[in-house]
Amino acid sequence: MLPMEESNHSTTSPAVLYGDLYALDGKNPYPRELPEPDVHILTTGGLRIPTHSSILVSVSPVLENIIDSPRKHRNSGKLIPMLGVPCEAVAAFIRFIYSSRCTEEEMEKYDIHLLALAHVYSVPQLKQRCIKGLSRRLTVENLVDVLQLSRLCNAPDLYLRCMKLVYNNFKFIDEAESRKKRTRRHREEQRLYGQLSEAMSCLEHICTDGCTSVGPPDMDSAKKREPCAQFATCHGLQLLIRHFAACQKRVKGGCSKCKRMWQLLRLHSFICDQPEACKVLLCRQFKLKAQQEKRKDDSIWKLLARKVVKAKAMSSLSQTQAKRKRSTEEHRQLPTETNSIRQIQGFKLGRDTY
Repeated sequence: MLPMEESNHSTTSPAVLYGDLYALDGKNPYPRELPEPDVHILTTGGLRIPTHSSILVSVSPVLENIIDSPRKHRNSGKLIPMLGVPCEAVAAFIRFIYSSRCTEEEMEKYDIHLLALAHVYSVPQLKQRCIKGLSRRLTVENLVDVLQLSRLCNAPDLYLRCMKLVYNNFKFIDEAESRKKRTRRHREEQRLYGQLSEAMSCLEHICTDGCTSVGPPDMDSAKKREPCAQFATCHGLQLLIRHFAACQKRVKGGCSKCKRMWQLLRLHSFICDQPEACKVLLCRQFKLKAQQEKRKDDSIWKLLARKVVKAKAMSSLSQTQAKRKRSTEEHRQLPTETNSIRQIQGFKLGRDTY
């Protein structure tokens, strides 16, 4: 396998480094002498693969144009970046350029990456082999990725095979894509409900106990309060409350920040079940207004409130399970420590008897 170096070059001899490529491992009875590498291939993660321009130029016209292009610094070595694919795939690609060989394991693992590299750097032999391999290994699971790649890499045979598979399994593929979209949308919704739940907790915390410099009217301003555990959200709400208290454009649609604060307060009123004892701003007023006036969007707010409460319950449950798991692991470690202490004490007692 080709060596992969960090930014500082290795001092290993070329025969050891390139034995696999130049058949210097004893398998070829006619080994060739190796010149010094004059081109480095830069892979993802900053790894470098030393190569020879004469070999690269003889196989790839694209690499020939890159190598023959004028250098910005004459004294600097030639560096060709091949980023966006795993470094192992780049190593397999360079190995094919040197030896026209690629193992079945590499083809099966990096066939999509090798097809992209073969197309970009114009290596038709490798491209045809990748197309044949992907055609054999084409499944419903990788169909979408291979279909897109076949269009980008100008592989009409592979594209036609993909379209036939799409035609035969359209219903299954459509259901799979719809399931992915639903899962993605569900995750985004849960993340949003979790953020709203955290905002509701911070709003109650600020209006009941106070946080740093913002709190209820009876809060002792001289007493210094440390930031809470959710200070990132809490600080944003504090700024919003300050603006809400001083804004002069507090009319419907007049100020986006006040409208946002108004929505948070209204959401809290639908969640709160103790309006008489609640200290959150306008909580009782929202409750009374909701009882007197039945709005069309009340059902939407009630549904949102239920989802936020559910997200809060799930978050509390996950935190409780995590704490229980940590305590269980700590408890399991205690017997081991106790046995160690007993062994030490036993050793001391045994030594004292002599």
